[in-house]
Formats: sequence, C-alpha cells, structure tokens
Amino acid sequence: MKKFLDDDFLLQTETARQLYHKHAENQPVIDYHCHLDPKQIYQNRRFDNLGQLWLEGDHYKWRAMRANGVDERFCTGKDTSDWEKFEKWAETVPYTMRNPLYHWTHLELKTAFDITKILNPDTAKEIFDECTAKLHTPEFSARGLMKKYRVETVCTTDDPVDSLEHHLALRDEGFEIKVLPTWRPDKAMAVELPSDFRTYVEKLSQVSGITVRRFDDLIAALRNRHDFFAAAGCKLSDHGIEEFYADDYTRAEIDAIFNKVYGGATLSYEEVIRFKSAMLVEFAVMDWEKGWTQQFHYGAIRNNNTRLFNQLGPDAGFDSIGDFTVAKNLSKFLDRLDRMNKLSKTILYNLNPRDNELVATMVGNFQDGSVAGKMQFGSGWWFLDQKNGMTDQLNALSTLGLLSRFAGMLTDSRSFLSYPRHEYFRRILCNLLGNDVENGELPAGELPFIGKMVENICYRNAKHLFNF
Repeated sequence: MKKFLDDDFLLQTETARQLYHKHAENQPVIDYHCHLDPKQIYQNRRFDNLGQLWLEGDHYKWRAMRANGVDERFCTGKDTSDWEKFEKWAETVPYTMRNPLYHWTHLELKTAFDITKILNPDTAKEIFDECTAKLHTPEFSARGLMKKYRVETVCTTDDPVDSLEHHLALRDEGFEIKVLPTWRPDKAMAVELPSDFRTYVEKLSQVSGITVRRFDDLIAALRNRHDFFAAAGCKLSDHGIEEFYADDYTRAEIDAIFNKVYGGATLSYEEVIRFKSAMLVEFAVMDWEKGWTQQFHYGAIRNNNTRLFNQLGPDAGFDSIGDFTVAKNLSKFLDRLDRMNKLSKTILYNLNPRDNELVATMVGNFQDGSVAGKMQFGSGWWFLDQKNGMTDQLNALSTLGLLSRFAGMLTDSRSFLSYPRHEYFRRILCNLLGNDVENGELPAGELPFIGKMVENICYRNAKHLFNF
C-alpha cells in the first residue's frame, strides 16, 4: 500500500517518476491566469493566521462547507473569527475525500508548511497554530510564498478602468517576479442593465480622458486603455462569457444600439447579442494589433441562487456548469477574424466537459503555421480543474491536436497557496506519459524527447507563446 501524498504521489510507474522528478518538478511557475490582488503583492501582505489565508474569498471551500451542513456565518460571516471558520473547515475536510479539495489541502500544507499530518478536528488546533506561527515570519508573506513556489511570472485579471498602479509600482521597484496585468473588458459589453452600463462607460470616459457619447467614442476610449495596459506589460486578454456571440451586424445597427442603451433604454435579447458580437470583434482586433493572446473562458451559469446572490454578491460559490450550444458561433467568430487576417493567438477554456473534443477539433481549424500552438485548447478550468478533468483535457488534446505544444497549467486562483495546482498538473501529465511508455504506446528510446516535451509543457511553451 502506498503512503498518501508521498514523493511519488500520483506517479504509478518508474517512467512517470523519472519524468516528474527529472523534468517537471523543478521547473519555474508561469501562472498566466489568476485572480490575485496586485495590491496585496505590492504591499507584501502578511496574513494573520491560516484561516485568513485559506478561507478568505475561497468559494471552493465555502461550497464544500455548505454541503457539509456548515452555517453561512462560518463561510462568509463578518462577525465570525478566523479560528471559528477554520475549525469548521477542518471538520469538513474528512468529508471531502475524492474531491480535489482533499488533495489540494494536504498538498498546500506539505509544500508550504512542511506539514504531513492529515487535517481533521483532532489536528486542527495544532496545524492552525503551527502554520500561523510560520505566517508571522517574512518568508511566508505574499511575496515570500510566491518565491517559495519558484514563481517567475503571474498575470492578474484587471478591468480596463483599473489604474494598474500596483503593477507599475512593482515594476519600478524591480520586484524579481513579473506581475503583469491581463485585459478583462467584460463590463464594456455588459449592456443587459442600462444604468450599470452607463455608469461603467462614464468611468471609462473619466480614466481615458475621452468623452464617450457614441459607439466610436467607446472604442476610442477602450483603445486608449488597451494602449495603457500594453505599456504596463500586458500580453494577454481574458473574456468570461456564457457563450460565443457571432451575430451579423452593421455599424449603423451597433451605433443605434449603443445610443439606445446609453440613453437608458432596455435592449431586446437580439440587440444585446448583436452588440456583444460587435464588441468581441473589436476586442479581438485590438489584441491582434499588439500581438497579444486572447483567452475565452466560457460556459458558466453564474449567480444561480438569487437569495444568496442578493445577500453575498458574486463569486461566492453559486455558479455552475452550463450547457450552451457553442460550435457554430465559435466557428463563425474565429472564421470572421481569420477572414479579416486578424486572428490573434487564442486559448479556449470550456467549462462543460462534453465540449472537450469540440474545442480540441475547433482550434485545429485555425492553426495557420505562423506560430507553433497559436490556437490552444486551455487547461481544465474551474470545475474541471481536478484529476479527472485534467486527464480528460490532456487526452482530448493529445488525440486531436499536439500535446507537445500545450501552454500548460495555471491556477485561476485568488490564493497565494494555490501554486501546488501546478505540481498536481505536472504529476498527472507525467503519469499519463509514463504509463504510455511502460505500456509500449510510446517508445522508451524517445525518453529524452519526452522529457524535453514535459519541460516545455510545464514552462517553456508558455514563456515562448506569450513572449515573457
């Protein structure tokens, strides 16, 4: 019987172990999509205790705790202490077996704090106190944790109206880890609520210095901010969408729709989709002009629980997998850009696993030989960011595309303790390839090439694709 979470965790064969320990384990981390707060990095935040570090804003854990019968005040309550919340999380952990949270929890304890005890109610106080004591030392600050995990570059997620002041301050300071912004312009096409849209446009007008009264003004203001992001080191955009929008439209129609919604009128469903279709193209062209990589995270149904959304707001653990029909609109969107000769490097992340083969084959339609891996089937995202989800994504990509050109893993996280997800992915990748060699499905004589491929997927492919 193997020991839980030993050095060969998830590595089932000798070849898998060789690939991981020789080629994957010590590669630097490029975390090209995350939700870390750049202010916390700049201020080098020191966390008061493990409960604060682990449970603050972590909707993955909140979902598990609610499912385990834990009252909401121990998840998001303002008047509940960090210890009380942590104690409830420790009570929940044993019930998360076979959920990725069980693996992630103990990987984080082991890799960050050198703790191999199993977290449960009996060990909770001891683990809390030991980790909290370490968190009071400099090497366990926000920056210290990033250095501990050999992070080389992180890309945060930022709105066009953001000041990027902390990114710029970190750059000017000469912080050795690159902290780069990512352009996330979702609010600039969120026309479902006219009053919110107008408020956003007025803020955009203010920060860009461009008075927005027409659609052309809106695009000019966004271009101004796009240039500002580029000057701050931005290399990627990101779009969180339910589905792809690819309706036909004319500029006159979009002008009229903008005037209507900016004036406070509610749009029809058809007008909303038409406007979003136009905006996706405008954003894509901006990215192509600068050589950025555009990312699309699609397929989530958000804020399903109206009562708790009204109470807690977004990103509190009430989102789930959607079943949107995507192929025709995705094809039409990419083809429209390709016909314009303005299709930038692109990463597609699906949330519904039924779309794995769909996305893997779709990206192949638009590879053009200009850049190796120009079109990417992105890593398992959100609910698919776990052993089965990663394995299925790797298998679909392998059989229908080129695994060797894959840009690899990311955390998609708000936590400074999430970097072991890169380790988790690397172990799964090496196990798949190692098993293939041991089963005679890949030649053992090609192990040097396979080892180099592992290194590329874990690190170099992303570094080259994004020009870091």
